Amino acid sequence: MSEKVKNPKVSVVIPVYNVEKYLGECLDSILGQDYRDFEVILVDNNSTDKSYEICEKYARENPGVVRVYRCEKWGAAAVRNFGVEQASGEYLWFIDSDDYIVPGAMRKLVTVAEESGADAAVMAVRRVYEDGHEDILTAVDTSKEGWQSRYVRYGLAPFQNLYRREFWTWHLEFPEGMIHEDMAILSAVVLYTEKIAFVEEPLYVYRQREGSVLHQGGWNPRSLDIFKALGILYGKFDEAGELEKYRDELEYFFVWNLLIDSAKDFHGHPEGKAGQEQTRAMLKKLFPKWYRNRFLRQKPLKFRVNCWRGYWGLLK
Repeated sequence: MSEKVKNPKVSVVIPVYNVEKYLGECLDSILGQDYRDFEVILVDNNSTDKSYEICEKYARENPGVVRVYRCEKWGAAAVRNFGVEQASGEYLWFIDSDDYIVPGAMRKLVTVAEESGADAAVMAVRRVYEDGHEDILTAVDTSKEGWQSRYVRYGLAPFQNLYRREFWTWHLEFPEGMIHEDMAILSAVVLYTEKIAFVEEPLYVYRQREGSVLHQGGWNPRSLDIFKALGILYGKFDEAGELEKYRDELEYFFVWNLLIDSAKDFHGHPEGKAGQEQTRAMLKKLFPKWYRNRFLRQKPLKFRVNCWRGYWGLLK
């Protein structure tokens, strides 16, 4: 393990698991930035391919910048939490090891965050699919009035924000032992700050691949973790006394993730029947009139029909 960077501006935390095909591109995109005031914390989670050896190689070649650890606890949440404990930067950036960032991304994010004094800086993301097509995942424009509503409704991936480390460690931690861990906390960021900066450009490239934890094909029993994650998120708004203020936003977030996104995972698998039943039970308990949601009513008829199909386990 190499010596730590002294008081770096940014700590880049990267969970690593069986990504030998992509890891080099990820690290090269970070180490090739024109902004140099950062450290890279690589945390391997029991990889069985050559990922750990690649991590060690980059640490040897970049002493004082790249550090490598092993975390035997299962899952990205535990790995990210461990990485945060090792971090010493003023800001945190969670980057996935099969993704990469564009030239100038680090400087742009830090500049925007510092000039605004924000607790986080949110950016757009370019998604790249295995068949070659691409699209843009837009950022929430925090300069517009009512941006908190959209932030809660759509949620954000961990990599889509640069966070001030002190803000993160004071308010947030990934719940461990589950997937969908980001869903459990990131929409709740609006409960803790009004200061989030906005970067319109897509500075991060998100690779959509079948081998990832959320895109494995076949039945993944961990898909049922979504109910635990959504329960945690609901509890955060309830504890903060903000449940009524954001009820419509949370309701829409639940509808999208349960009736559209996760319904696809549940459909076509005998084991998924439990997920369909839990979906109906959760919505009946928390949002019994979800179909009247004001944001849902603004969607096209086909989308609303698909929500009903997802509710009854018919969405393909």
